[in-house]
Amino acid sequence: MITLLSSPASPFVRTVRVLLLETGQDDVALTDVSTTPVATDATVAAANPVGKIPTLMRDDGPAIYDSRVIARFLNARASAGFYPDAHIWETLTLEATAHGIMEAAVSMVYEKRLRPEEWHYQPWIDAQWDKVTRSLDAVEARWMSHLAGPLDMAHIAMGCALGYLDFRHGDRDWRKGRDALTTWEAGFATRDAMRATIPQA
Repeated sequence: MITLLSSPASPFVRTVRVLLLETGQDDVALTDVSTTPVATDATVAAANPVGKIPTLMRDDGPAIYDSRVIARFLNARASAGFYPDAHIWETLTLEATAHGIMEAAVSMVYEKRLRPEEWHYQPWIDAQWDKVTRSLDAVEARWMSHLAGPLDMAHIAMGCALGYLDFRHGDRDWRKGRDALTTWEAGFATRDAMRATIPQA
């Protein structure tokens, strides 16, 4: 039995859920938990000392954690080829870029949600959004040819990152000035796996 500790709002969890759907691994159970950096769910903490989701719990070994590690495990389990040897470094780098976008965007949410209002630090929020915009500009300028290629884990991660920006930061209009990325996202978002995992509050 394999169980994924998850949350319907997490973009990191979403990358794993999309991979599961794209590879037909319907034998992985989903267990939603409510956890934050200041109030870690006990089940998550017992399985993952870092206290983060997603965490993949297995009967035949210790839990696996960090969404990118889980993705590599599930890709290998399904022999899916979503980390192709022919351009592995490009795939990993673009995947890391997408995760960087997610990390910055989630950090902005935590700054306002988990800290008292009088402690909100606008320069921190602005700096996180700068990371997002620099990353999006780099994708628009240098990575569209990769996104135009065969589906791999970088596509999934980028699609989930952009979906999270719409979910939590829609008022910031990440699409402005990025026509190629906007067009790609519009098409990728129609995939069945993306439609089935639209984030929920």
